Order: sequence, then C-alpha cells, then structure tokens
Amino acid sequence: MGKINMVWCGALMLFVALIVMGKAEIYIVTVEGEPVISYRGGVDGFEATAVETDQQIDVHSETVTSYNRHLKNKHDMLLGMLFEDGTYKKLYSYCHLINGFAVHISPAQAEVLRQAPGVKSVEMDWKMKKLTTHTPQFLGLPTGVWPSMGGGFDRAGEDIVIGFVDSGIYPHHPSFSINNTEPYEPVLKYRGKCEVGDNEMSFCNGKIIGAQHFAEAAIAAGVFNPDIDFASPLDGDGHGSHTAAIAAGNNGIPVNMYGFEFGKASGMAPRARIAVYKALYRLFGGFVADVVAAIEQAVHDGVDIINLSVGPNNPPAATKTTFLNPFDATLLAAVKAGVFVVQASGNGGPFPRTVLSYSPWITSVAAAIDDRQYKNHLFLGNGNILPGLGLSPATHGNKSLTMVAANDVLLDSSSLNNKYSSSDCQRPELLNRNLVEGNILVCGYTFNFVVGSASIKKVSETAKNLGAAGFILAVENVSPGTKFDPVPTEIPGILITDVTKSMELINYYNISTSRDWTGRVKRFNGVAKIGDGLMPILHRTAPQVALFSARGPNVKDYSLDDADLLKPDILAPGSLIWAAWSPNGTDNANYVGEGFGMISGTSMAAPHIAGIAALVKQKHPHWSPAAIKSALMTTSNTMDRAERPLQAQQYSASQTITLVHATPFDYGSGHVNPKAALDPGLIFDAGYEDYLGFLCTTPGIDVHEIMNYTNSPCNYTLGQPSNLNTPSIAISHLVGTQTVTRSVTNVADEEETYVITARMAPEIAIDTNPPAMTLRPGSTRKFSVSVTVRSVTGSYSFGEVLMKGSRGHKVRIPVVVMGYNYHHRR
Repeated sequence: MGKINMVWCGALMLFVALIVMGKAEIYIVTVEGEPVISYRGGVDGFEATAVETDQQIDVHSETVTSYNRHLKNKHDMLLGMLFEDGTYKKLYSYCHLINGFAVHISPAQAEVLRQAPGVKSVEMDWKMKKLTTHTPQFLGLPTGVWPSMGGGFDRAGEDIVIGFVDSGIYPHHPSFSINNTEPYEPVLKYRGKCEVGDNEMSFCNGKIIGAQHFAEAAIAAGVFNPDIDFASPLDGDGHGSHTAAIAAGNNGIPVNMYGFEFGKASGMAPRARIAVYKALYRLFGGFVADVVAAIEQAVHDGVDIINLSVGPNNPPAATKTTFLNPFDATLLAAVKAGVFVVQASGNGGPFPRTVLSYSPWITSVAAAIDDRQYKNHLFLGNGNILPGLGLSPATHGNKSLTMVAANDVLLDSSSLNNKYSSSDCQRPELLNRNLVEGNILVCGYTFNFVVGSASIKKVSETAKNLGAAGFILAVENVSPGTKFDPVPTEIPGILITDVTKSMELINYYNISTSRDWTGRVKRFNGVAKIGDGLMPILHRTAPQVALFSARGPNVKDYSLDDADLLKPDILAPGSLIWAAWSPNGTDNANYVGEGFGMISGTSMAAPHIAGIAALVKQKHPHWSPAAIKSALMTTSNTMDRAERPLQAQQYSASQTITLVHATPFDYGSGHVNPKAALDPGLIFDAGYEDYLGFLCTTPGIDVHEIMNYTNSPCNYTLGQPSNLNTPSIAISHLVGTQTVTRSVTNVADEEETYVITARMAPEIAIDTNPPAMTLRPGSTRKFSVSVTVRSVTGSYSFGEVLMKGSRGHKVRIPVVVMGYNYHHRR
C-alpha cells in the first residue's frame, strides 16, 4: 500500500489536470496481485488459496473469504484514492479467476488508471452477442449411451451441474419441471443461490439449482430496460431457455404447437442440473464485464461445465492477441479450476477465419445439419409443382382453392401509410376480408423478413384473422444465399424460396387473373393447393456442416496471421433444433408467445456438446477438462451416415448454396460420437502449465502481456506452439521439416497396443515415430509426427494421424499444414 500512497498526490494532480471529461464508458481493469485461484501466499500476510490444476477451491473457507475481501478492499481503495466520490461507479470486483474490476468512468479517468502504480491493463468493455427433439436419436443416446449410465435417461447426467451464461430461463417450462421425475437430492458441491423474481417468482426446483442475473454494465451503459429485460433470471429472450433444454432438458417432452405434435424433446443429459447466470438481454446482447462476472460466479459456485452460446461481436481491440484479454483469461482460470468450458464458434460462415472462439483451453463448437429436413410443395392449377418450406397441414380436403394476392385485395389504398408494406401481410386491417375469406392469400417475402421486422408467424395470423384457407409467401428481393428455415404455422402455408419458382407462381397468377383497364381485378381464376409439410424427411447424407457455421483457421492476431492451433474443435447438431422457448421470448419473431422454438445456430450446437460432456464427466468424474475434450474429439466422425466424407454447405459462384468436401476448418476433428466418447481408449491431456507454455511459445505474444493476464512468468515453453498437447496438429508456416510431439494416456481398464499410421495430402510428407506402442492402464507415452514440404501450393493441406488399438479403440487426430519454401519468412 505504501507504493500507492507515494504517488497519490501526483495521481490526484494528474486527475485534476485531465478533468473528468468525455462520455463515461465501462472499462475492465486488471491489477497486480494473484486472484484466489492462483494465490500461493506470502503477500500481505494471507495464507495460500491456490490449488493444483483441475481442483476446486473451498470458497467458504476463512482463508478464501478473507483474501477475497482483501482484494475487493484494494480495488475500492485504489479507486477511492484516485477519484472523488460520485465521479465513478465500480460495477464488479473480479477476485476469483482474475484480479481486477469493472468500472464506469470517463476516458480521462481511464487514462489516470492506466498511469497508476499496480494497474496492469485498462480495456474498454466490448459487446457480446448470441451465437444462435430429434437429435438424441440422431446421436444414438437412447440406445447407445443412456443405458450405460446405470438407469437410462433417468440417471443420464446425475449430479453434474451445467452453468449457462445466457439470457436466463423460463423456470415453469415442462423441460425443467420436476413433476414427473424422481426427487432430486441436493448437490453438496454446488454453492450457488437462487434469486427471487417479480411477484416472488421462484426459479429453482431441484432441477434448476441456481439462478442469478448480471446487468451492472448494461445498466451503466444506459441500455437496460427492466420492463422488457427483467431484472431477474427470467428469460425475456428465449435463447437461454432453448440452450438449457438442449443440454439438460427433461426427456420425452411433447413438442406441441397449434395442436400439432412435432415429436418429443430431450436434453443430452436429462438428469443434469441447471445453474443459470443471466448476462445477455433481448435487444442489445451483452457486455463482457457482465459475462466475466457471471463466469466468475459460476466457477465460484462449483459448476462442472459452462456453456457459452455467446461470443464477442469482434475480437477485443485493445489487446495484442486474441488469447490475452479479460474474457479469455477468465476462461483459462475457469479451466484451471477444473471446469469444462464449451463455446459456440460463431455464425459467420461459410467464410474462412470467422471463428469467434479462439483459445485452446476451451472447446469451440461448429454447427451441423442433422438428418431431419422439412419440405413441402405447392400444386398449381396449371399442373406445375413448386417446392417450398411449410411446416403446416395441407389445405382442407386436399382441394385446389382460389389464390388472391395481397396487393389485389387492399382496402382503400389512398389511406395507406407508405411506411408499411402491404404485400408482406403483416397488417390484416389493410386487406379486404370479403375477398380473402376462404381463399389462399399470396404474400411477398421481402427483406423485412430477413431483418426481423416481419415474420411468417404474423403472416399466418393475418391470414387466419381474415378467414383465409391458407397462405403462400413468394420470395421477392432478398439477397442470394439467404437462409430459410421452416416455421410451424397454425393454418396451411408455404414459403417458395427459389426466385425462379416464385416467378412461375406469379406468372401463373397474373395470366389467370382477369383485370379491367385500370388494373383492378374482375375475377380471380388462379387456383392452387398446399401439401402436408408436417412430417420430416430423414436423409442419409447427414450430418453436413451448416452454411452459417463459422470456419477456421484460428486467427492469432489482427493481421490475420494464423496460429498453430486448429479451430473449431468439434461439430455438433445446430440446425433446426426443437427445444424449450420462453413465452416472453422475442429473440425470434416466429416464436413469440410459444413454448417451443425450432432454432438454428452454433448457439444450439454448443449445448449439445455441454450435455454430452456431462455424460462423460458423470462416467469419469476425475477427468480434467482437457481429457473430456480429447475424448470428444478423438472419437468423432468424419464420415456421414452413408459412409461418405463429410460435406459442408458453401456458396457457389452464383451465390446459391452447394455442397463441397468438408475440411477440419469446417468441422474440427469431426462430428461428435457420444457412445465412443465414453470409452476413448487414449486421451491427450493438458493443464494450466501447458496452456501457459503455448502462450509463451507463440511468436509475437509479449511476455509482459502474459504476466499481466495470468500472473505467471514464462518459465516454461513448448519449443514451438504446435507442441501443445491437443488432439489436433496445426502448423501454419512449415518450412522444410518440422517434428511435433504428443503424449497419450491409456484410460481403458486393460493394456492395449496401438499401431500408429498417418496420411496427408501429397504436397506434404508425414511420418510418425514409433510405429506402434503398448500402454498399460494409466500409463503415458510420447510419440512424434514429422511433416515435410514436398511442394508449395499456397493453401493448407489436410491429413490425419490414426491410432488403432488391439482391443478395438480408434483414436484419430486431424493434421493441417501450410507449406512454404525456404525463401519465405513470417
């Protein structure tokens, strides 16, 4: 404290000179001193609180609580010495995973903080965004995994706590009910609390065991509206309820909408517990300061797994690398505490270098299309059949009915407000009921649907209110490559997504319609019928990488130099996922007021992995986060159900969607295989020191920055970053020959001999050593992989290392290499 006192006068003078000016912003500040997770004693008279990697801390011990209080007091004292009361607001103290705080101050005050002794970094907060059934059967859980959990779905995930940093939860949904389940016993390791909402709403019931909300940064930024954002864990968006149900929702919940049942929904680990940490909101997403506070609390409370279906809008601009910022440093500390962290990789696909989940210590998930697809057809009176999307019943009696276009059934057009489009059928009061009733209403699918100001749900409601027998939406002027999802509707309806097919419809309608010399319709003669689109079609070409799923390679820094690290890590279902929805939810206009939603995004893929990781954790409770990640990755599939190499959706030259051969930059190690992950044979383990070694070895990362964010010196390096013991190999700049090493541990119950082989694209030679090795249970062995440039192509080459065990285990890791000649330098 003496050091701070010595500069107090100088800092105060600087503060006065700069004056508190400029609009206040939120800043995340890190300061000298170890956080609870890594404090080893010897400073300020406190006992050590650190534990070894992958162990949880007793947060209720007097040692931890007193040191935690000490850090908070130091934060308050620093701010109080530098600034006058009322000129700043501390939002959070971060003590458990990182040592710092979030504060609402002016840019001038932020500069004062940067100059203050003991302050290591001051970064302006940045935004986070949401990265937005049938999949248990598709993944083989009911027959291949749940029975092995000692009781089927009734025990799948028992006592594993998954923390959801998201938009909250709707606690009264049947996916989270305890009415038809065996009683839940308390989870003694979990120390979280349950907030009480408006009208004394209770959020916890034994299935949900923790519920808190974090909004200090959102409030300080002036964007939080308690009337719609809810100052409680209540989900006002829908996204949080959806992700929680995918990972840990109850089994066999009927998905009912409009009187139709679309199957039964289940989480991946139906018996796992749910802990809610609301830090995202419906209109503006979230702030890193709130998200970091939520993660801190989740780890403090004792969750086993954290699901992050969120990511930054952009990489944090103030830092030199994507790996060193308050968000990723917090996740590193969470992994050190033994928490398995899953993050959605982002929805920026199909373009390269769009991943928003960068760091090797977390599991980054890409999104796949599963084998279920919904299709429908429109049958025109001229005999043409037009394909489209329509999750609805057929028109009554399977009869052809008269079509009427919205623009032809307007009421007095002179009274229309020009800011509203009539063709998108969002406002029934603009249309003549007498002309619409009993007919099929034809509407235009405009850009308003893409941006969310119009919805298919509203079209259906308009048509129903006017007595229409059904509706047709014809694509008008949306961009090529626009993604269309089927939407359930109460009355028959279909969306014609192909512009050329829409033109066929419009031409037939125009030719069939009789008009007077003014253009007013005299008689509607065009007829059509809408097919039954309620039943899904199952395809053997699944899985495929979804068009929107973010692609690698990983990005090391803002010059787009690639890191020696493969991202994403793994592929999981993320397209057209049925799961719980909040009736208050507004994240998708098509599901406002509904109890279920069918949503797509890497946001949906991440909780699939979180739930499957819960099953692995249940079977292997002492495995490290890296071991769980390894088991998921090395057992994943690179072939589809038809035993063909995985394909990825991509844009063609004409901007239509086509399929291409997928690569590890699309799917990481492959598509998750839950049954195999429970018994991987070998694991590639890694811990906190290994991740520090990766940071200290990666070119261009300042060792002072590493110290700032990890409180650890670079005493240990890996020789080269590609030596990090991950279940993948990435070399972004190969000149000549490079050899990397890996360590594997036998986690099976018996000794096994593995034969090691490798294959690679012809421009890169690959070799492994030794060719075979025998491992006793629990033993660890090293092997090496050498790659050599044969020819320079200017693009990445792909391959794999395969380890086949004598007892049937197969362990596979992807290899990605970019070759250069000797004259090229980084």
